[in-house]
Amino acid sequence: MAGSQRIYKQRIRSTQTLKKVFRAMELIAASRIGRARAQAESAAPFSRAITQAVSAVATHAQVDHPLTSERKDTNRVAVLVVTADRGMAGAYNASLLREAERLQARLIDEGKEPVLYVAGRRGVGFFHFRSRPMVKTWTGNSDAPQLETARDIAEELLRAFRAPVSDGGVSEIHIVYTRFLSMVRQEPRVVRILPLEVVEGVVPPGEDPLPLYEFEPSPEVVLDALLPQYILARIFTALHQAAASELASRQRAMHTATDNAEDLIRTYTRLANTARQAEITQEISEIVSGADALAG
Repeated sequence: MAGSQRIYKQRIRSTQTLKKVFRAMELIAASRIGRARAQAESAAPFSRAITQAVSAVATHAQVDHPLTSERKDTNRVAVLVVTADRGMAGAYNASLLREAERLQARLIDEGKEPVLYVAGRRGVGFFHFRSRPMVKTWTGNSDAPQLETARDIAEELLRAFRAPVSDGGVSEIHIVYTRFLSMVRQEPRVVRILPLEVVEGVVPPGEDPLPLYEFEPSPEVVLDALLPQYILARIFTALHQAAASELASRQRAMHTATDNAEDLIRTYTRLANTARQAEITQEISEIVSGADALAG
């Protein structure tokens, strides 16, 4: 009984230590989530605006630009997977990596060859463990993305899209990231950003017709200037969405872990008290038995 009581006390102390760690991680995530949400929301309008601008140029100018037309000379497809640098975020990384695996399987079924670009240590470790080759990786500050990181990713993907087949050129660019919807809902999402899909929308009844545009010096020059900014904006927005989703998932997971630790402490405390009571009862029984034996 004494051994059981000692084991329960050790488990209580270790669980209390874990509870402090979980609580600290929950508070850190809660302190950062507000800024991450604000950055994700502020980046979205610019991303939509520049997407509309590029679509307007491609729609009204009727130009055959390399970044808006399908490449037929290669079946290589770039897939950017945006994961977290750390775990302890519930099913955040697992759900995203499952979505990336489904995308790769679909591309292979279509006769294409996916090539991986991975952001985040969890994704790098996942694909490295499975011996999946990765063209380039980025790690660090997944919960607080920097513009320099987004620019580096955008330049690398744009270079791959413009490169000839002999230099590893790709025909498409896809992003797999987690979209932040609310504090309790985040969903993995797959977006193809190149070649740009231009869809001419039908003007709803009662709304003004779409405006006509004139481009100076030429539509080609405007597209050359807009498209790198478009790629950068889409990637930067995806990184901010992923950061907000990661922090929300970590806060929720750590809150649940803290509650579970408290339940374990209560359970171990009850078992320790039961073991202590049993030990006292056994000692009293031994004393009474000894006294009876002496009296007899």
